Amino acid sequence: MTIETHFTVIGAGAMGEAILAGLIRQNLTSHQFIQASEPRLERRAELDQRYGIHTTADNITAVQDADVVVLAVKPQKLEKILMELKGHIPAKAVVISIIAGASLDTLTKGLDHAAVIRTMPNTPGQIGKGITVWFPSASVNEQQLENARKMLKALGENLQVDEEYYLDMATALSGTGPMYVFLFMEAMMDAGVHLGFSRHVAEKLVVETIRGSVDYYESQNVHVADLRNKVTSPGGTSAAALYYLEKAGFRTAISRAVWAAYERSQLLGQGKLEQPPEKNSGDSVP
Repeated sequence: MTIETHFTVIGAGAMGEAILAGLIRQNLTSHQFIQASEPRLERRAELDQRYGIHTTADNITAVQDADVVVLAVKPQKLEKILMELKGHIPAKAVVISIIAGASLDTLTKGLDHAAVIRTMPNTPGQIGKGITVWFPSASVNEQQLENARKMLKALGENLQVDEEYYLDMATALSGTGPMYVFLFMEAMMDAGVHLGFSRHVAEKLVVETIRGSVDYYESQNVHVADLRNKVTSPGGTSAAALYYLEKAGFRTAISRAVWAAYERSQLLGQGKLEQPPEKNSGDSVP
């Protein structure tokens, strides 16, 4: 990838903005070589002012000079975007999709373009701290692979897998994963308030406990179960809490939640689910 690599982001919502911001922040390309397609005038003006990039409401115009085209739209918008862009992706370009459930077969046929990479990033990618799992079609060449790897670094860590079916698994585990963490954090914070802490103090204790626990885990060359056992003294407070969590089916609930997300991802990819109404949020799409 050179500083003159042309990027187009179709869908300048939260993740779309995270990608273009990361590209600029890491000096992977110049702002003048980034196009963002966005239907709302005020959003286009905001992105132009914040990053100095080119913006447009015309998807076809946006992709005409692209080396890398990023599809960052909502799943319910995909069919419309594929119909609009079919036959208009430059032959040199690689398409990188971050759309949950959208298979390579759907993307390549829908765009009439063979060089496509399917990815599954997660929310922390918005601050460059995410993890993205990805799989390329057979037609993606070495230069396109290199462009993809460098772009994905703008979101944090990335992991290329050997088979496409791992993407649905990643959607359930790491893509949906931040929700599990946020729910756990919320429950702990509420418990702290119930005990008598102020909301501010409870939030501080929970956030720093989780942050420190992850850092401590990464500093130790042992299985996570060994660390859990190490902090669970016989007859102590951790043992009492662990007994209740196991009795309440904590592990099973997490496992079932991940499996439910996996099944939903598969159904989305097969087009067997109706998409919910689009929310009016900052994560806007064409």
